[in-house]
Amino acid sequence: MATTPTMDEYRQILKSRDEHIRESWIKAMEARLVREELQKCYRGEGVNHLQNCKDLAEKYAGMIRENKVKGYKQIDENMP
Repeated sequence: MATTPTMDEYRQILKSRDEHIRESWIKAMEARLVREELQKCYRGEGVNHLQNCKDLAEKYAGMIRENKVKGYKQIDENMP
């Protein structure tokens, strides 16, 4: 049977949930900044953009795969 959490446990759950969401938003905003830099690189390099912007493109591709914002319901399911 599941017991109801005490007020201190509930506050701790809310605090950890907020921290997790904040961190995921920070990662999402970092990915946005990399995307903006990639767009500037593409525009500035012209026909050589595939060669000269490859590092930024790979970094951005990795970030959008891993840095997704999750809602609190998914966070609560993964908590111990």
